[in-house]
Amino acid sequence: MLRPGATVSGATLMALADGAMYVLLLSAIGPVALAVTTNLNINFLRKGAAGQDVLAEAKLLKLGKRLAVGEVTLLSGDFPDPIAHVTATYSIPTK
Repeated sequence: MLRPGATVSGATLMALADGAMYVLLLSAIGPVALAVTTNLNINFLRKGAAGQDVLAEAKLLKLGKRLAVGEVTLLSGDFPDPIAHVTATYSIPTK
């Protein structure tokens, strides 16, 4: 999961953020099949430290009937500054 220079890969960070948002969404709406990501935007702020855990802090900004919007802050190790900021939108299917 590391790129040259001991940097955590962007694909790994995006997968972590998407997974965190998915878990957060399903914890809010229950097990809804086919809730899918419609948009994910990531800003890489600094590299994650090799050998350090990467933590995702997810928050719902808006939960509607058809769409949910949230943000994820990715942190690495004990550093207080984020390594990435993510916004994501999920489509919620009608029942």
